[in-house]
Amino acid sequence: MNTESPVSRRMALCGIVVALAVPSGLVTACGSSGSSGSGSTGTGSTPTQGGSTPTGSTGSSSGKSLVALADVPEGGGAVVDGPGGTKIVVARVSATEVKAYDASCPHQGSTVAEPSGGTITCPSHGSQFAAADGKVKKGPATSGLRAVGVRVEGDQIVLT
Repeated sequence: MNTESPVSRRMALCGIVVALAVPSGLVTACGSSGSSGSGSTGTGSTPTQGGSTPTGSTGSSSGKSLVALADVPEGGGAVVDGPGGTKIVVARVSATEVKAYDASCPHQGSTVAEPSGGTITCPSHGSQFAAADGKVKKGPATSGLRAVGVRVEGDQIVLT
């Protein structure tokens, strides 16, 4: 007789969340009703330098340096390593404003290229996204890039 219970939808989704390295506050929310969290909520957005807030962003490993500001040209950007082996695309929208997104194309998961001329392009199928907000400029992708909260701290671009 099989005494194992089937995996609930909630626990399966939590496994996916963990695999995608979502902030610990969200992972904690997936636990059973009796589990206690680490105390981190990870639910706020922190404005990037320049006063804009990445839409849909969530907290992350606060203060983890991603890349030196000098290594991200204005109007361009860089694809860098994020927490948990993820890739993050960082775009320097202006001299004082940076944005960051999950570098996985929402179309089929390919890693997007570095931003150029204000556009982030997926090399696999040609989807294009606006570096300023991550929205789709050209398909086949039908949804934009997922924002990652960053800010300029000294000469570094760090996760918020």
